[in-house]
Amino acid sequence: MRRNQQGFPMARNAERPLSPHITIWRWGPHMLLSILHRVTGVGLATVGIGLLVWGLAAAAAGPEAYARFLGCLTTDEGAPNLVGWVLMMGLTWAFFTHMLNGIRHFVMDTGAGYELRTNKSFSVAVLLGALFLTIAVWAWVLYGMWPGGAGNG
Repeated sequence: MRRNQQGFPMARNAERPLSPHITIWRWGPHMLLSILHRVTGVGLATVGIGLLVWGLAAAAAGPEAYARFLGCLTTDEGAPNLVGWVLMMGLTWAFFTHMLNGIRHFVMDTGAGYELRTNKSFSVAVLLGALFLTIAVWAWVLYGMWPGGAGNG
């Protein structure tokens, strides 16, 4: 066993790197999803819960407080403003990305999907699925549910 200058045993071989560096690995969708899973989880937990608590507190405080809350997210006509759109679309996309990636992790916990090609394909499916579901939900909300939408004849 090799020893350092003080005579203590060295825990590792100094000739070898401590860990693989990011430049060694080829970037792939599975790596992106690993980061996105954390980001979307934190975003849903902080931004989503913050908006929910703010909205509930404003509703409990009375009509003026709730009007101020809505004023931050909507225009005078009641349609979402830029901040409202970004928050609605962002939280919806974050929800679907986090949910589908959680399902992906659940499948991987069973021992399936670890092959590189399968893992990459499943990762791309999660990204595309989250995008598709976000678009589908907002198309349904905008054109199928609101008064005057196509689904309300």
